[in-house]
Amino acid sequence: MKLNIAVLPGDGIGPEVMDQALKVVRAISEKFGHTLHTETALTGACAIDAVGDPYPEATHELCMRSDAVLYGAIGSPKYDNDPTARIRPEHGLLAMRKKLGLYANIRPVTTFPSLLDRSPLRADLVEGVDFVCVRELTGGLYFGRPQGRSEDGRVAYDTCVYSREEIERIVRLAYGYAMKRRRHLTVVDKANVLATSRLWREVAQEVAQEFPGVETEYMFVDNAAMRLIQWPKSFDVVVTENMFGDILTDEASVISGSLGLLPSASVGLHTSLFEPIHGSYPQAAGRNIANPLAMILSAAMMFEYAFDLPDEGAAIRRAVDASMAAGIVTEDIAPKGAQAYGTSEVGDWIAAHVAQ
Repeated sequence: MKLNIAVLPGDGIGPEVMDQALKVVRAISEKFGHTLHTETALTGACAIDAVGDPYPEATHELCMRSDAVLYGAIGSPKYDNDPTARIRPEHGLLAMRKKLGLYANIRPVTTFPSLLDRSPLRADLVEGVDFVCVRELTGGLYFGRPQGRSEDGRVAYDTCVYSREEIERIVRLAYGYAMKRRRHLTVVDKANVLATSRLWREVAQEVAQEFPGVETEYMFVDNAAMRLIQWPKSFDVVVTENMFGDILTDEASVISGSLGLLPSASVGLHTSLFEPIHGSYPQAAGRNIANPLAMILSAAMMFEYAFDLPDEGAAIRRAVDASMAAGIVTEDIAPKGAQAYGTSEVGDWIAAHVAQ
């Protein structure tokens, strides 16, 4: 198979972890006989600095003609510390989601047996955790209009907007995942307060009638946030709106013990995008200490979701598991007193393992 992949390293540690993922992608492609073509483009703060646009048109055109997009991270203290900045790296991410039609973020949350002691929760609570968060990605507060501030700057406002079609689309997708898993779907909203959430619940209840084989529960977002800590194993598939999903998935990400372990996929109308859930972590940039596993696992999701190549994805996952079992890991997840390896060393080891 010919694999055409757009590579967007982005900012901070993005280029470093992307280099490791590409090592693994090349090794897998060679092992399984695929023809690999990659092309790199700018996005985020580095794109603002270079061309004044966090998501340049050239980058968008590359994404549109590619079969999949591998995405590193965006963000820079230069912009984070300037609340008056007119153009921000995050604007590029939102523009990308909108222009590519990336309406659903799929984030699996799992734990690793060798790292249970690294979770902030007790081992008995997190052992065996395995659920998927399905977050609506192109609606809600982040995209609603009007949005802005009053002329005197003393009042700010955001508008949360959802259509029936947007909700139905994401809920149906979530039911599809539930049908392939343990047939349990949790719909998270704030229907006791918000009009948009009442529409979410109304539409979800209608769609639920088409999936009688799936157990559906409805949960307010505050309760869901508490349940993630008290009983994370109770979830199978969770579906929710944009802002709630942003908050809950970041909360869920620490269950595994490190932000550097979890991948994600954003799927939609055009090509799909695959990225680690961690940020740009600028403090670690250029120090060869960033954990590349989430980026590598994002590449595994790319093979599975974008190319329907489950064997290739499984081979990458086995190599990642083997690296952790062998202790070939970065400092954030290395056992106390054990040797920690650099970003590039972990990438080299995993690429060599999948090539065997």
